Amino acid sequence: MLRFMAQRVLMAVPVIVLVSLFVFLLLDLLPGDAAVAIAGENATLEQIADTRERLGLDLPLLERFWDWFTAALHGDLGTSLYTGQSVGGAVAERLPVTASLAVVALLMAVVVGVPLGALAATRPGSRVDRVVGVAGSLAMALPPFVIALVLVVVFAIRLAVLPATGYESIADGGVGVWLSHLLLPAVAVAALLGAELARQTRGALLDALSQSYVRTARARGLKPLSVVGKHALKNAAAPVVTVLALQAGHVLGAAVTVEFVFAMPGFGSLAVDAVNQRDVPMIQGVVFTSALVVLVANLLADLAYGYLNPKLRAG
Repeated sequence: MLRFMAQRVLMAVPVIVLVSLFVFLLLDLLPGDAAVAIAGENATLEQIADTRERLGLDLPLLERFWDWFTAALHGDLGTSLYTGQSVGGAVAERLPVTASLAVVALLMAVVVGVPLGALAATRPGSRVDRVVGVAGSLAMALPPFVIALVLVVVFAIRLAVLPATGYESIADGGVGVWLSHLLLPAVAVAALLGAELARQTRGALLDALSQSYVRTARARGLKPLSVVGKHALKNAAAPVVTVLALQAGHVLGAAVTVEFVFAMPGFGSLAVDAVNQRDVPMIQGVVFTSALVVLVANLLADLAYGYLNPKLRAG
């Protein structure tokens, strides 16, 4: 198990490097010049050159990347070209909003998606199975921002039971106010993930229920709930956990788009503002943090998979 995890950690290192380098290359191809934008429209060529030199934009691309990456490894993500704010400070300020949304959405998806998938698997071909399938297909077909707009119209405007915009932290408004601002955006983010989890749970559980150990358990007179919960579901959990980890990036991306619908001051607005301003250090900080979040989610899934897989646990 330790060897398995060590391999996964070592594999994450080149991924971080390649993702960061790829974004650096893309940013270098963007039209416009950050030095011109910062120096001002009426700046002279000499002032623009001084600005470019001061910001290090006159250095070769690979040299700039290496300087940034080595500093990032020491916890320094640089400084915004426009605001002068520390990139790490800006990320630390905005990330809790997006993290709160992602965690609540993840819990919703697991609590709803897994039981629905298990229910459909225990009644294949029934009306319940068909309803779960149709609802899941609809949730997977609609983009999160469309679901968010519908939720705003119904629950915030028509019924006026939940806020349409904004965000309040637990420290500022308490758990109730914090959760009320997160419910609608979390549902919009959780819809796709919950539908995927229900589909994967149904397929994995159907396969597990057809195995010989399940037939043996039923022949011994065990209750159906015990057969499904204690035996089949545990063995079907491995592919579900894998899918959950693979969806971490999609959850983060969906949270970013949904934040705009609900005007939440999270990671999404920080990323878009940085792109519009061509703020290279801020964009790199956002990408670096996002990659770390996804990799950590995958490592946690590997841990869970190792626990659920006796062969890996024994190794």
